[in-house]
Amino acid sequence: MASLMHFFTTLLSVLIPLVATTHHHHHHGLKSLHFALYQHETINKTGYFVVHGVAGPPVSQTTTPFGTLFVFQDPLTLKPNHTSKLVGTAEGTSITSGLDGLQSLSIAKVSLNVKKHKGSISIVGVTNNIKPSNHPVVGGTGDFLFVQGYVTSSPVNLVGLTVTYKIEFHLYWPPYASPKQ
Repeated sequence: MASLMHFFTTLLSVLIPLVATTHHHHHHGLKSLHFALYQHETINKTGYFVVHGVAGPPVSQTTTPFGTLFVFQDPLTLKPNHTSKLVGTAEGTSITSGLDGLQSLSIAKVSLNVKKHKGSISIVGVTNNIKPSNHPVVGGTGDFLFVQGYVTSSPVNLVGLTVTYKIEFHLYWPPYASPKQ
């Protein structure tokens, strides 16, 4: 649960206000885009337990039993406040893979409509529920077709039914796949 919440959740999910932090620049000859969004996950509203785990700590804001399967479809906003402008969605699943209940294998699709870019990014990786986690970008659609890079998910607020994660995007396009400017 917390890994999905933490992920982007993954998620995957989810960064510094986009208006202030979207940057296009070249990195070793590659066009790049760097920005941050915030993922908001609410238990039994945007995230659900499908299978409860079999061992380890009980469910809390930061832990889930080993083997827990959690699915989510979380909003992504420009600022940490859940009423901030909606600019995307993080949807996916996580499976608690650490016996301590703090790590999960996360798979997520992040749909984005940011500035002049619209499409999705797919990520996969291991999420730690209480500290920043990097997730490789494994694919993209729309304006993010052929994109490479990584997403960093960091917990912002783990108190209450809705948890918030900062999602930092570090995206790079190879020379044959230039993004819109």
